[in-house]
Amino acid sequence: MITKYGYDVFFVVCGISLVGIYGGSFLSSDITRWGVWIFSVALFLFALNFFRDPERKTPVAEGAVISPADGTVVLIQETEEKEFIKGKAKQVSIFMSPLNVHVNRFPMDGTIGYFQHVPGKFMVAFEDKSSEVNERTLIGLETQYGKLLFKQIAGFVARRIVAELHIGDVAKAGERFGMIKFGSRVDVLLPLDAAIHVKPGDVTVAGETIIATMPER
Repeated sequence: MITKYGYDVFFVVCGISLVGIYGGSFLSSDITRWGVWIFSVALFLFALNFFRDPERKTPVAEGAVISPADGTVVLIQETEEKEFIKGKAKQVSIFMSPLNVHVNRFPMDGTIGYFQHVPGKFMVAFEDKSSEVNERTLIGLETQYGKLLFKQIAGFVARRIVAELHIGDVAKAGERFGMIKFGSRVDVLLPLDAAIHVKPGDVTVAGETIIATMPER
């Protein structure tokens, strides 16, 4: 199915594609006509692929941190988190290419305790500095295992972050909460005692891949 977060763009693209297919039939040149038809169909297929929203089966395990994004793990490091965890944390960064599903999902059950949208630049999302300088949304989650923070980070192509959240909202592991449009990155910041189960180069599936485990407090 198509994600509700992409209806605005998807149906506009569908309209453009239909106009291209219909309008191309009036062109006298075979090469131009077929060129317009191929471009129109390709544009529709790209939008269909990008805004797809498959169902996922979220595993249930004590302290499991589920990947909030489809993509590839590009960075695991220890860092200083000053906004929500307020101390040293473990960071797992997942890069989402334009071919990945871009719907984001909650990594754990809990309550939204922090939310902030930060305007910024649009560097390529796999660069380390993108986490601090790109446009991003910071979402802090209060759980029975402690605090975790995850960031939706815009990329070089991405120009819109969607996160329909407010402080006090209840989060359910694996449920959809938003998306980043057209290539991006998600960072997950965890307590230092969290056990990381992925490594750079691993492919994650939003709502299904367990990327870490947090001990109960």
